[in-house]
Amino acid sequence: MAETYKVADLRAKSEDELNALLVDLKREQINQRFSAATGQSENTSRVKIVRRAVARIKTLLNQSKNSAGAKTSAAKS
Repeated sequence: MAETYKVADLRAKSEDELNALLVDLKREQINQRFSAATGQSENTSRVKIVRRAVARIKTLLNQSKNSAGAKTSAAKS
């Protein structure tokens, strides 16, 4: 499972797709935590990749939310 989560690829996705990907990554993050705690973790570097991907997606979602808020407040002025 050698997925890369580049910002350019993530920006091309819709907000619904990003939310679905975020849910999947959070689920994988929990599974990684459990497997590390029980000593069954094979790919320990995957924890870092998933953690950073979650942060990237959350950042993009917040940026889109903030830009949408700025557009509506500018339209009200």
